[in-house]
Amino acid sequence: MAKHYTYFFSEDARSQAAFYVQVFGGEIVSVMTHGDMPGAREDLKNKVLLLSVMAGEVHFLRCDEAFNPIQRGNNIYQVMEFTSDAEAHAVFDKLADGGKVLHPLKAEFWGALFGQVEDKFGVLWMITTEAKQQN
Repeated sequence: MAKHYTYFFSEDARSQAAFYVQVFGGEIVSVMTHGDMPGAREDLKNKVLLLSVMAGEVHFLRCDEAFNPIQRGNNIYQVMEFTSDAEAHAVFDKLADGGKVLHPLKAEFWGALFGQVEDKFGVLWMITTEAKQQN
């Protein structure tokens, strides 16, 4: 069974999240910065890599766009999180058929598979698995 999230890219993820918490209620659950990532560039260390907001029963994800200008249409990804690697690979491969792989689906430092793809209809997707406990 998959979980669905919407992932917003922002020029200021913290301010945007605070605004939506004020609008919808809820809370900022967690914040990870580029500085938490191994080998992060110095100029990106304070930029948000992943910010999680819970508003009622809805889970939103967001980050600071650090590499490309924000334009309407490139700032929202649909995220599907799977419990199995096989399921994630199968869905990723189907979305990539006729589309464009933006980031190959592979194991990442936080303990999950992660990949980005633009499907043949121009919809941006992040495919991931639940993070495995790291020792």
